[in-house]
Amino acid sequence: MPARILTVANQKGGVGKTTTAVSLGAELAGRYRVLLIDLDPQANATSSLGRTDPDREQSTYDVLLGTAALADVIVQTDITNLDLAPADRVLAGAQIELVDFPDRERRLDGPIRALTGAPDGPPAYDLILIDTPPSLGLLTLNALTAADTLLVPLQCEFFALEGLSQLLQTVERVQQRFNADLGIIGVVLTMFDRRNRLTDQVADDVRDCLGGLVFESVIPRNVRLSEAPSHGLPALIYDHACAGSRAYMALARELISRLPEERKAA
Repeated sequence: MPARILTVANQKGGVGKTTTAVSLGAELAGRYRVLLIDLDPQANATSSLGRTDPDREQSTYDVLLGTAALADVIVQTDITNLDLAPADRVLAGAQIELVDFPDRERRLDGPIRALTGAPDGPPAYDLILIDTPPSLGLLTLNALTAADTLLVPLQCEFFALEGLSQLLQTVERVQQRFNADLGIIGVVLTMFDRRNRLTDQVADDVRDCLGGLVFESVIPRNVRLSEAPSHGLPALIYDHACAGSRAYMALARELISRLPEERKAA
């Protein structure tokens, strides 16, 4: 079976998107061969896995510009079965440089297909996760065009649904123009704080609006989740027993149960 390709996206920053991508990658590596593609110029997924390297010669920037194959930029992490296609800050320039490229929305799709489309032998990966920048620009568009399905981290705050509406409209446009098979595997509520009544209200509103599309697992505000990246470790390695790690383990189990049956945006 070919690798499943899952993009983690939300155009709003600070919603736990990279933490979600890295934590799920670390947890799912216990069951699958996982590749995490860092498509964010901030390169937080890369540093969260301890792979910050100022002398790195190639990154996902080179993949998008066609000067390197995806297989050539992949590095191993310290977690068994979890590999990384790292990013660096020069990726910010790709937003401008790609504008005049043919098929600029498919600059990631081709390299992923080249990596996973070998006709003989087992696939290199069972699951590919793509971490995206906090925008709906060309980088995120490339990630959505290459993906089978989308996971949306949604912070429990007042403007959450407004931002989600904009993202779903973008998904619909991608389905119509670039990737008719793009599905949405679910929305995960992040930074949940039970001490805040507004948090409960937002969570209820999101569930009323989206129903079963929202994961039952909720990611709490958790200091250990915030500390982990500074140590170059996923939270599940940094503190396996903290509330945030336990929440991501539960989310991973839910995600596995949904993998065969993601749905399209209405």
